[in-house]
Amino acid sequence: MSFHVISGAAETVDHVGVRKIGVNDLFDALRKGLADFMAKPSHIVFIIVMYPIIGVFLAAWTSANEHMLPLLFPLMSGFALIGPFAALGLYEISRRREQGIDASWSHALDIRHSPALPSIAAVGAMLVAIFIVWLLVAQSLYVHAFGPTPPATLSGFMRDIFTTESGRMLLVAGNLAGLGFAVLVLCTTVIAFPLLLDRDVGAYEAIHASVRAVALNPVPMAAWGLIVAFLLVLGSLPLFAGLVVVLPILGHATWHLYRRVIEPARGQITSGPNS
Repeated sequence: MSFHVISGAAETVDHVGVRKIGVNDLFDALRKGLADFMAKPSHIVFIIVMYPIIGVFLAAWTSANEHMLPLLFPLMSGFALIGPFAALGLYEISRRREQGIDASWSHALDIRHSPALPSIAAVGAMLVAIFIVWLLVAQSLYVHAFGPTPPATLSGFMRDIFTTESGRMLLVAGNLAGLGFAVLVLCTTVIAFPLLLDRDVGAYEAIHASVRAVALNPVPMAAWGLIVAFLLVLGSLPLFAGLVVVLPILGHATWHLYRRVIEPARGQITSGPNS
C-alpha cells in the first residue's frame, strides 16, 4: 500500500463529478439506510453498540469529576463530530451489500486493507483535531462566563447554567460555536469517507468533493445536517440507548447519499438521483 494522501493512487488530483440532488434524495438515502440496517441488524448493533456505551461512560465520568463538569455537554455533543469517521465499518457493509457480496459484520474490519487507508487516516486525524479545538473553545467560553473555578456539584453547575445571566449567555455562545463546528465537519466530510472507501482519490479531493457537494446543494445539505442533528438528539434519549438504532441507519444512509451526490467513475454503474 503506497502512501498517497493528497493526490490519490493516480498521483494526480482528478476532481470527481458532483451532482445536484433534491430533498427527496435524502429520504431515499434514509430509506435505503434503514433497509441495510434491517437486513442484518445483529451485526450492525455489534459494531455500533460501543458508541452509546462510550456516551454513558463520558456522562458518568464528567459528572463524578468536578473539573470536567463544564465539558459535559461539549464532550457529548462534540463526540458526534468524529461520527463520520466512526461509521467507516457501516459504509463498508453498505458497499458490500450494494455489490451483492458477503456483508457479515467481520467485513466491516476490511477497511484496514483499503488502499486509501492513509487518506482515511488523514481525514480522520483532521476530525480529531476539530474535536479537540471544539473542547478548547468550549472550555474558554466557560472560563469567560464563570471564571477558572470549576463548579462544586452537578446540580450547582446546572443551576448556574439555566438560572443566571452568564449561564444563558454561555448557552447561546456555546450553541453558536457548536453549530459552527458542525457546519465545518458537514462541509468537509459529508461524503469524504464513503468516497475514499469507494475510490482512492486522496484526502484533498475527498474533502474538496464534500465542499463542492455542499456548495452545489446548499438546501439539501442543510436539511441533511438538521436531520442528522434531530435523529442524534432523539437517539440520545433515554441514556443514549436509541443511538444503537439511529447511528447505524445514519451511517448506511450516508453511503447512499454519497451514491446520489457523486458521479460514478468511468465504467461504474450506480443509482442516480432520479432512479
